[in-house]
Amino acid sequence: MPLSRTPRSPARLATAAAVLLLAPLAPLAHAQSAAADTVEGRVTVTQTENSRWPSGYQAQITITNGTDAPLADWAIEFALPEGAKVHQMWNATLETDADGYTVTPPRWGATVPAGGSYTFGYNGAFSGGETAFTTCTVNGAPCDGGPGEPEEPEYRQVGYFTQWGAADRGYLVKDLAESGQAERLTHINYAFANLDEDGRCFITDEDGQGDAYADYGQTYGAADSVDGVADDPDQPLRGTFNQLRKLKEANPGLRVNIAIGGWAWSDHFSTAALPENREAAVKSCIDLYLRGDLPELNGAGGEGAAAGLFDGIDLDWEWPGTEGEPGNIIRPEDKENFTGLVQEFRDQLDELEREEGREFGLTAFVPANTGAIDAGYEVDKLVEEFDFLNVQGYDFSGAWDRTAGHQSNVRVPEGDPAATPRSYETVIQAYLDRGAEPEDLVMGVPFYGRGWTGVEPGPQGNGLWGAAQGGAPGVWEPGFNDYKVLKEFVGQDGFELYRDDHAGTAWLYNGTDFWNFDDPTAIAQKAAWVREKGLSGIMTWSLDGDDEQGSLVRAFDGELNGRG
Repeated sequence: MPLSRTPRSPARLATAAAVLLLAPLAPLAHAQSAAADTVEGRVTVTQTENSRWPSGYQAQITITNGTDAPLADWAIEFALPEGAKVHQMWNATLETDADGYTVTPPRWGATVPAGGSYTFGYNGAFSGGETAFTTCTVNGAPCDGGPGEPEEPEYRQVGYFTQWGAADRGYLVKDLAESGQAERLTHINYAFANLDEDGRCFITDEDGQGDAYADYGQTYGAADSVDGVADDPDQPLRGTFNQLRKLKEANPGLRVNIAIGGWAWSDHFSTAALPENREAAVKSCIDLYLRGDLPELNGAGGEGAAAGLFDGIDLDWEWPGTEGEPGNIIRPEDKENFTGLVQEFRDQLDELEREEGREFGLTAFVPANTGAIDAGYEVDKLVEEFDFLNVQGYDFSGAWDRTAGHQSNVRVPEGDPAATPRSYETVIQAYLDRGAEPEDLVMGVPFYGRGWTGVEPGPQGNGLWGAAQGGAPGVWEPGFNDYKVLKEFVGQDGFELYRDDHAGTAWLYNGTDFWNFDDPTAIAQKAAWVREKGLSGIMTWSLDGDDEQGSLVRAFDGELNGRG
C-alpha cells in the first residue's frame, strides 16, 4: 500500500523543467579513475567548486561507480543553499523544479564504467556564501554511499499520543523511542487541538480548554528528553512539541499530525464548518500548527516557533449531525458542511504545499456506528479529499451495556445477542458500501479494555454475554483499563484468560469481573485481517496504553511488515 497521497488534482508543486546542453568552458575527462572516497558496491557523487567571482562560481560534479558493473542509467537529485543556483550545465541533462535539480546523462549517453567515474560541470549564480549540496541522492540513495533511509513500511501504522499523557500518566515522548514504538510507526496524531466559539483553532492554559504549558512551555531536563539534551529555558519551543520534533529528527520517515477535536473538544466543529466561517477557521489551524505561529505563553512561542513540526491535520469531529458529547452544537446541515470544511482544508493545504515545497496530509477519525455515518458523512466525496480515514474499531460494547461483551471484535462471534451485531467486517463494509475503497481505510484497534462487574457466568460459563451490574473498577475510570494494566491480571485474583480466535479478541473473567481486551495475539489477528482485506493499515488509541516494550505495536508491525 503506498503511503504517499495520490494528488486529487494536477495543481501540485509546479515543475519548470529546462534542458541545458551547453558546451563546457573547459574540457573535462569523460572517464577517469575512481575517486578516493569510492564506496565499494555503491555509487557516490561529489561536488567540487573550481572557482568563483563576485556573482557566480564554477563547479564540477563527479559520479563514481563502486560497483562491479557498468552504470548507464543514473539520476542525481540535489538542492543548493539559499542564494545559490545552477545557471548553465554541460555534459549532462538538467531539470529544475521547486525542490531543486535532477541531473541525468546527456543525450549521447554517459555510461560510468565499473570502478570508474564520470565528471560534468556547471556555472552557478550566487549571492555569496556556501555552494555545497544541502541534499543529494543518486538513484534514490545518498550521494555519500551511506545506507540511506530505512525501507518504508508497506502499511500505514498510526498512533495517537495524548496531550495529557505526560502529566496524568507519566508517559513521555521519550517513551515512544525507548519502547521501540516510534521506529515502527508511520504517523503520530497529537491529541488534541481545540476550537473556540467561532470555530477557530486556539491554544490556551485555561483549565479544560487547553494546556499550552504541556504543549510547548514545559522545560524538559536531560533525563526526560528524547536525545538526552535538556531544554534551554529561553528557547521558544519546549514541552511535548519540542520532544516530538526531536523524535522526528531521530526517525526521518515519521510524520506528526495535529488532531483537532476529539470527544471533549468537538463542541464548535459545526460552527467552523459553516460556509461563512470555513476559510477563517481553516486558516487559523494552519497558521497555528503548520506554520507554527504559537501564542507567546509561559515564556515560549512566537511566530514560526513550531514551523516544520506538524506534517498534516487529522479531523476528529465526534460527530457531524449527531451529538457525541452532550453540549456539542448540532445542525441539520452538518453532513454537507463537513464535506465543505474538508474541501477548504484540502484547498488551503494545497496552497501551503506550493509555498513550502512539501506535502501536508489530511486525515480523519470516523465512527463505527452506521447511524452516525449516514447522519454526518458523504463518504464517496470525502475519500477524494482525505489521504485516508481512521475507522473506529472499538467501543462496540462497554459498561453502558447491561451485558458483558466484545468491544473490538473482527468478526461477529457466534451467539452474539445484539439485535444488530457489530464487527470490523460490518463496519468496514458500511464504508465500502458508501463509496470508499479498502486502501482508503485504516482500521482502529484499542490499547485498552472495557470491563464489567457483577457479571453472571452467561450461556458459556465464562462471563461472555452474562448479565452485568456496571463498570468494573479501573485505574482511570470504571469500566476502563489500559492493556499494560490488564496484562498483569492474567492468573491473578482468580482471572482466567479466554480467547475467540474467530472474533479476534480475548477476555478475562474471575466469576465477578469481566474484561474484554486485546493482547499481542489478538492484535496480530486483527492485523492479519487488515492485510487480508486490503486495508492500508492500522491505527491505535492510544499509545500510552501499551507496555514498556511496545508489545502491541510490535505485534501489528510484525504481522503487517514482518518485523518483530
